[in-house]
Amino acid sequence: MKRAIISRLAFLTATAAASSWAQSVPVSPTPVPQTVMASTAKRAKVPFGPGERMEYDVKFGALTVGSAHMEVVGLDNLRGRPTWHTAFWVQGGNFLYRVNDVYESWMDAETLSSLRFVQSLEEGGKEIERKFEIYPERGIFIQTSKKPPKEEKTVTQPLDDGSFLYFIRTLPLVVGQTYSFDRYFRPDRNPVRISVLRKERIEVPAGTFDAIVLQPMIKTKGIFSENGHAEIWLSDDDRRIMLQLKSKLSFGSLNLYLKSYFPSPNP
Repeated sequence: MKRAIISRLAFLTATAAASSWAQSVPVSPTPVPQTVMASTAKRAKVPFGPGERMEYDVKFGALTVGSAHMEVVGLDNLRGRPTWHTAFWVQGGNFLYRVNDVYESWMDAETLSSLRFVQSLEEGGKEIERKFEIYPERGIFIQTSKKPPKEEKTVTQPLDDGSFLYFIRTLPLVVGQTYSFDRYFRPDRNPVRISVLRKERIEVPAGTFDAIVLQPMIKTKGIFSENGHAEIWLSDDDRRIMLQLKSKLSFGSLNLYLKSYFPSPNP
C-alpha cells in the first residue's frame, strides 16, 4: 500500500498519487511517429517548449529514495493536430523492490485538452500498461489497453494527470484565490481545486527561488485528496517551474526537490 502511494506522487500535480525508491535506468517514452509542426501552427501561449526538462531528488523523510524527471518530449502531430507530448519518469528501488514508471500525456497545443494518456509501470517485477485515447470533440475516452475496449463519457476540455500540471503553469495564480475545474477526463473525479496559498523564497538543490505555493485537491484517495496536506511550489516567474512537492502521509512525508532545470532550446 505504501509503495503504491509512493509510486504515483509527483505526477499528479493536480490530480493523482506518486512513486519511487533508489536509482535505476530511465525508460524511453512510448515510441510514436513524431512530426514537428511548423512554427506557424496555431498554438495557445504556454511557458514551456520542446526539450524543457526538470530533474528531481525524491525523499522519504530525510532519506533519498529515488529520482524523477519531467520533460516536454516534443511537439507531435496526433490526429492531424499539433500536440504537446510530455513525460514523467520515476525510478528507484532497493534489493527487495524496484520501481521504473513512465507517465506520458499528449495535449492539443491549441485547446490544451488531453488527446492521449499512457501509464507504463514496472513495480516489484510486475509490468502494467494503461492506454487512454481521449476524443474531446466526441465527448468520450477509450481505455484501449482494456479488452475489449469500452467507450466512456468525458468532459468538454479533458485533462489527464500529467497535462493538468502543464495546464496549471498557464494560470495567473493569484494568492488567496481557489481555482475550480471540471476538466479531469474521468468526470466522477471532478471538480479539481487549486488553492493559491502564499508566496515565499525557498532553497532546493537547483538553487534559491521565489515561489508560489499551491494546494491541489481532487476527489480521490491519496496525497491529493480533499483531506490531504500536499503542497506544490512553482517558480514565481514566467516559467512556472515546479520547484518542489511535499506531502504528509499517515506513515511519513514524501517530497520532491528540483536538482536541475534545462529550458527549451526552442521556446
